[in-house]
Amino acid sequence: VSDPKEESKMRVIDRRWWARQESDPEPETPEPLEAPRGSASAAGDDLEGQLMRAHDQLQAVLGEHRRATEEFEQVKARMRRDVAREVERGRRTVLVEMLEVVDNLDRAISSAAGPETASTLLRGVELVREQFLAKLEAFGVFRLDVLGQPFDPQIHEAVSMAPVTDPAHAGLVVAVAREGYAIGEELLRPASVVVASHG
Repeated sequence: VSDPKEESKMRVIDRRWWARQESDPEPETPEPLEAPRGSASAAGDDLEGQLMRAHDQLQAVLGEHRRATEEFEQVKARMRRDVAREVERGRRTVLVEMLEVVDNLDRAISSAAGPETASTLLRGVELVREQFLAKLEAFGVFRLDVLGQPFDPQIHEAVSMAPVTDPAHAGLVVAVAREGYAIGEELLRPASVVVASHG
């Protein structure tokens, strides 16, 4: 038989929320666990080490970026110098070719001072002109063939109109005041032309 004193000491607490009463004692809150000594400093040291490694990596990347930028600028400067040299070389080549034309003009002028006739001088100038046009063609510059062609404002520049009786000739180029030239597929200078008009 149990002792009534022992029974009076025992107490049952119903923990269900709907059965709790205000008289029930509050459950004991567990005490916070203490971190072992030294763990906070170890975590701080680890974070500091990670930060230093990240900083070193960032400095390495920035250094690589600076080196790449400097190399890129050096390559650009070298390319500019190379292009300038090529342009100068091309310009010299053109000028040397033109000097040959000047030499032939000098010869034509010298022949005019001698006993040669005007027809001989004229033939010499014509030869120099042909040579000059041939030099231009060697550099990709050619004269536009416009006479008798329909007027095209893309390559022609009308300087005057000429009346014609045949309506079929209206709008055609009937005379060239100044020759036009193109280099490759690109217009270098439009031809100044006289265009036929009817009525």
